Amino acid sequence: MAAPMELFCWAGGWGLPSVDPDCLAVLTYARFTGAPLKVHRVTSPWRSPSGHLPALKTRDEGTISKPQQIITHLRKQKYNADYDLSATQSADTLAFMSLLEEKLLPVLIHTFWVDAKNYVEHTRKWYAETIPFPLNFFLPNAMHKRHLERLQLMWGDDYMEDEEKLEKELYREARECLTLLSQRLGSQKFFFGDSPASLDALVFSRLAPLMKAKLPNGKLQQHLKSLQNLCNYCTSILSLYFPWDGGDPLTGAPRAATTDGSEAEEDPHKRRKQLLSVLVGLAAMLGYAFLSGIVSIQRGSVGPAGRQPVTLEEEEEEEEE
Repeated sequence: MAAPMELFCWAGGWGLPSVDPDCLAVLTYARFTGAPLKVHRVTSPWRSPSGHLPALKTRDEGTISKPQQIITHLRKQKYNADYDLSATQSADTLAFMSLLEEKLLPVLIHTFWVDAKNYVEHTRKWYAETIPFPLNFFLPNAMHKRHLERLQLMWGDDYMEDEEKLEKELYREARECLTLLSQRLGSQKFFFGDSPASLDALVFSRLAPLMKAKLPNGKLQQHLKSLQNLCNYCTSILSLYFPWDGGDPLTGAPRAATTDGSEAEEDPHKRRKQLLSVLVGLAAMLGYAFLSGIVSIQRGSVGPAGRQPVTLEEEEEEEEE
């Protein structure tokens, strides 16, 4: 019997089982192969045993946090979506995966995390409303900064020199990548016929968020929606493999566990996280109180009664408000 495994991933939204592409790729691969995972859809990386999402908790190898390493581990457990691929198909898989990472992924990061209108009105808004207080005050900005740094590493130093020209070129290449994927898929159900493979998991995880998100600035989204076979492909995978997960598990009543043991929201370290949240919130309020002058510590001589005038009453009033 396979070792029990638990997958921690970002919660769902936008009509998807998870809004994060890496989490969505692992979830989709697991559904394709029937891997028996207990899925924890959480609203903060702090609720993951590694502090990162996605994360796979295993009995033999500890916690694995990188998506490709998680998929490799599932293959070791005999859950291999590429088992029946020919040598040519395996080579095509590597080529298309490289194309996606090089041409499409940077533009997806730019679309969701760098484009000012999309980031403020869509991406940051969702994470700020989903992440629990007080983490929602700084985690979205930390994620934004991390994606900016990642994009700069992908695009190099030229990105800062002529940003507008580079964006125009890279968006053109991303549109060409989508067109190539559409041509390769054709009228097939999946990229290699009637059975899904790891390439399908990756393609779906990159295209589905772009298709389902309500972006105010949808330059690349418009091109994707013009490629009807890719849109049908994403819709088909959602209905076949996520018939009960295609919504936001945070709105509405909690769902019962699914057949693979997944749950809409479960926190294995609830007490510890609650304590951390309280401490962070208290520290933030005290810091604000001192910086704004609501609370001050006056240095001076001690009065006759041996007291020093510290205005703690004002701090208590601030907390009540």
